[in-house]
Amino acid sequence: MIVVNTESIPGYSIREVKGLVQGNTIRAKHVGRDLMAGLKNLIGGELKGYTELLTEARREALERMLAQAQQLGANAVINVRFSTSELMQGAAELHAYGTAVVVEEV
Repeated sequence: MIVVNTESIPGYSIREVKGLVQGNTIRAKHVGRDLMAGLKNLIGGELKGYTELLTEARREALERMLAQAQQLGANAVINVRFSTSELMQGAAELHAYGTAVVVEEV
């Protein structure tokens, strides 16, 4: 599966548009991560617990989007975007979306 954040794929032509595909996940903060993040906030630096949390969420949302594209018979997803939103204090949604297409090499 080819995945790009552009409208086209160099060297390929779009043969068929299958439609919008999306995947999302909702993650809550972990008390242990919050405690460590609070301490790290005092001295500065990367909040590795939150970096890992977002990396996992991005991967899961992307996998769900790709599974939906595969079900539609697509072999590529173009215009891929990610968005996040806070649903409630301590919980956020990560959403991946794009356009599922069938492409062929030119």
